[in-house]
Amino acid sequence: MCIKEGRVTHIWTQDPKISKQVARASLIDNVVENLTDLIGKVDAIILARDDGENHLRMAKPFLDAGIPILIDKPLTDQEDDLKEFVRYYQQGKPIMSCSSMRYARSILDLKANKKIGRILTASAVTPKYWRTYAIHMIEAVYAVMGGGVESVQNVGRSGEEIVHLDYADGRHAVVQTFAKIGQGNIMFYGEKGMALAGDPDAFFQFKNMLQHFIKMLQTGKSPIDWKETVEMVKVVIAGQRSLEEKGRRVNLSEIG
Repeated sequence: MCIKEGRVTHIWTQDPKISKQVARASLIDNVVENLTDLIGKVDAIILARDDGENHLRMAKPFLDAGIPILIDKPLTDQEDDLKEFVRYYQQGKPIMSCSSMRYARSILDLKANKKIGRILTASAVTPKYWRTYAIHMIEAVYAVMGGGVESVQNVGRSGEEIVHLDYADGRHAVVQTFAKIGQGNIMFYGEKGMALAGDPDAFFQFKNMLQHFIKMLQTGKSPIDWKETVEMVKVVIAGQRSLEEKGRRVNLSEIG
């Protein structure tokens, strides 16, 4: 069940009690008091948080030190921070960021087999909130359909987001985040049929994501197209902006 090529040796959280609890449960040998204490002690960093507004601040010391980092979804939800991440990437800093949904069995199978033909649209629904959880569904859509979204329009309301993704080539996807529902799913519709891409095995997909991160450390090559990662972040930002501007259609080209 373990990943032989890698081992988590150190942990930090904002609360030393939580750090010690996680360390005991996960067999992690070392707990550090300060985030930057990890520098010089580890070969890579996993930033396993969903508060995108804090990701740049927390990742910056490691990026400056040239330490490879896996940033759990989303990379960020702030336009200015995205610009900084792009600058770091262009400097050659090793960054990987994604939702583990990209590596779910059903998504991998649908991507590989093309069994429903060219996919023209998708409908995805997830619990919780747009800024933190929409990226799961966006990642699944991109893993199967690829990039090329031109504009985003949020016609829902806070806690009940209904967001239309309009591809430049005429394809579509609708991503919904509803705070009060208990479970979500995603359907893809192609020229030859449709496919449900639900997958309850979160352990498999998260382990698969970590294996791809370790492979990046070994090869120096990211498993995900960086341009696609940036575009997905722009979709998150555009969806929030559209809501704030009463459903205005937001072109991704507006976001730097």
